[in-house]
Amino acid sequence: MPSVLITGANRGIGLEFARQYSGDGWDVIATTRQSSPELDALGVGVETLEMADADAVAAFATKVAQPLDLVIANAGTNHPMHGESAEDARAWQSMMMVNAIGPYILASALLPHMSDGGKMVAISSGMGSIADNGGGWVPYRTSKAALNMAWSSLALQARGCGVACVVLSPGWVKTRMGGAGADISAEQSVGDMRKLIDRLAIGDTGRFLRRDGSELPW
Repeated sequence: MPSVLITGANRGIGLEFARQYSGDGWDVIATTRQSSPELDALGVGVETLEMADADAVAAFATKVAQPLDLVIANAGTNHPMHGESAEDARAWQSMMMVNAIGPYILASALLPHMSDGGKMVAISSGMGSIADNGGGWVPYRTSKAALNMAWSSLALQARGCGVACVVLSPGWVKTRMGGAGADISAEQSVGDMRKLIDRLAIGDTGRFLRRDGSELPW
């Protein structure tokens, strides 16, 4: 039975990943700051993990006993929208931990637990592209650009272990973060990303891709 660890799995894209993989018979480890009835109903393994807690993130790998075939670093926040005040700055610092630093620290610690040919996927955003910067949402953009760089560096580290590390943009998805006016459902976005993840190979490591497999500019 293949195994996957998914962060931020209590709602939205993370919950949909957990639902689809568990439905296909995968052994799912779902991490969440706090669980939800929807996640509990799936009957998957649930572990508490606060991505803003550096100690918890660094120590989490000790809870993983079995080899992992796939890690999906999905947990994230889009608060604050602006970077204009001291309060914004403090929230921005926390965002950087949740969106960029925490995922890298966790993935690095989990690397020895990866199976041969395993895959590590970070859920980023087109808003993390410097080349395609449309302005606004400066804290969020910087956090995703930082995640992209961290994952690119992880790809160099993991290549020798035969583990592919790829950054994916899920598109504008109808979730609590994306809003009701977004383009696509979580079910469609995750379905597309799963098809892409299935065909990823070590030759794809270090790439930044849309859910349809097309390249995004850094």
